[in-house]
Amino acid sequence: MLTPLEVYRQKLAQKEWQPDQDQEASVLALQQLYEEITGKKRGIFTRKKRTKGLYLWGGVGRGKSMLMDMFFEALPPETTKRRVHFHEFMIETHNFLHKARQDKEAGAIILKYARKVAAETDILCFDEFHVTDIADAMILGRLFAFLFRHGVVVVATSNWPPDRLYEDGLQRALFIPFIELLKERLTVVELNGAVDYRLQCLREDGVYFTPLGAMATKKADHLFSHLTDHARSYHEILTIKGRDLDVSCVAKGIARFSFAQLCERPLGAEDYLRIARQYHTVFLEGVPRLKYDRRNEAKRLMTLIDALYEQRTKLVMTADAPPEALYQGRDHGFEFQRTVSRLIEMQGAEYLGRS
Repeated sequence: MLTPLEVYRQKLAQKEWQPDQDQEASVLALQQLYEEITGKKRGIFTRKKRTKGLYLWGGVGRGKSMLMDMFFEALPPETTKRRVHFHEFMIETHNFLHKARQDKEAGAIILKYARKVAAETDILCFDEFHVTDIADAMILGRLFAFLFRHGVVVVATSNWPPDRLYEDGLQRALFIPFIELLKERLTVVELNGAVDYRLQCLREDGVYFTPLGAMATKKADHLFSHLTDHARSYHEILTIKGRDLDVSCVAKGIARFSFAQLCERPLGAEDYLRIARQYHTVFLEGVPRLKYDRRNEAKRLMTLIDALYEQRTKLVMTADAPPEALYQGRDHGFEFQRTVSRLIEMQGAEYLGRS
């Protein structure tokens, strides 16, 4: 079985990946961890209580998940390993804790859950490590302290350095000890090379597909799969001032919506702004030609585009017409010209290159 470094060099030789100094530095860090947990290339896993894991962070599109997957696949079969999206892991955690409370197993239920995870897993790989929820923040310290104490090796990818996790969150002072624990138990490596591979894909494939039909859908499907590294999508609920907004398709910081979901329901600027802040890329699909009888939907579309534009959120869109021919009503004809201008700008290299 090839080591992570050998796999990386093989992919370079076969022209599957491009040479990237920042990626190579990350691979060397993963290789070092691989050698430690496999007993210095002997291929024999021994759980070591003080083995430091790895926290790989950087902007979107730099290849963090790809490198972690390469490391994960290279681990020998005798290792008990798991790769999971961090959001999915926290859902499982809350489900376990909820059931334990229902069964009146109070007290050390977090400890019980941590013991279960540690018994099942030697190496735990998290994709998209991010904390936005106070319930998660309050659990993580005790959970991870137990996992680290019992020798579980954690590898994580994130868009944020540890010190920016749960930034501006409620009662963040209580979360600081967990951040310090992460920095103590994981080697922090930044991957922020000059090449944004997702941006490269957006520029090459385009982000506005018209007219509606099988071809536009196929292009959107292909782009979504490519941008998310074919990751399994999941369901998420955003809470805005006590209201729940259902997001049925999320992966790698990208959310996929239909026009009906966002513009045919009574949503407003606060909802759209939350979406724009939550996701770095939004897919909006099935946008029809809008006439006078759909002036309310047109108004919501204008508000949505304004929110995405102001937050510099990338937009992928399938529509029945080019931007200048989308709205054919009278009420918002003049106002809609700003939306047309922004939709055109949002397809350009300068906008796509913004952080």
